[in-house]
Amino acid sequence: MNALEKKKRAAAAALTWLPRSATIGMGTGSTVNCLIEALAGNPLGLRAVASSEATGARLAAAGIEVVDLNTAGDLPLYVDGADEATRRRHLIKGGGGALTREKIVAEAAREFICILDDSKLVDTLGRCHPLPIEVIPMARELVARRLARLGACSEWRRDCVTDNGNHILDVRGLELADPVGLEAELDQIPGVVTVGLFARRPADVLLVGTDEGVEEI
Repeated sequence: MNALEKKKRAAAAALTWLPRSATIGMGTGSTVNCLIEALAGNPLGLRAVASSEATGARLAAAGIEVVDLNTAGDLPLYVDGADEATRRRHLIKGGGGALTREKIVAEAAREFICILDDSKLVDTLGRCHPLPIEVIPMARELVARRLARLGACSEWRRDCVTDNGNHILDVRGLELADPVGLEAELDQIPGVVTVGLFARRPADVLLVGTDEGVEEI
């Protein structure tokens, strides 16, 4: 079974978790797109806070009302994907450049469900995917130098400007054995907007699409 079919399995499993006639948070990426497509024929009376402009457009096209988080308040549920995840439900996110808004919406939700295919499940974060960090443009090189002092190598994602008007550094070489501590440390570098580690607020549930079905973690 290919990765897309596994993503569709995870998205289909997430449908049973969605409350009817509620306002939920919706993430960004290919697996979330599968969920939005599945909702297009029957949106369950949902409204959604979108974590990106791209997701907002997809939701609207599917007939789901998009609302602002400032008026929505706390959310019962947030559904998103991940670039990598561990069985402790710590995540790397931000491959699509939406990490800041994703982290904000996740923080506003009582429950965070992460949907993904089994190729994203890893023992240690950072082995297969760089760590995205959103930075204020004027601080890009300053942040890169601070990261170099920690032994990291940073690459500016030149083709990406976030919905917030910021830049992304893709970072390799950091020790990610303590993702909670590292997330807190990197957040303190001046110019860093958001780190793509979701460890201090991890997912509550992983729904992992596999060849055999969906594994719930």
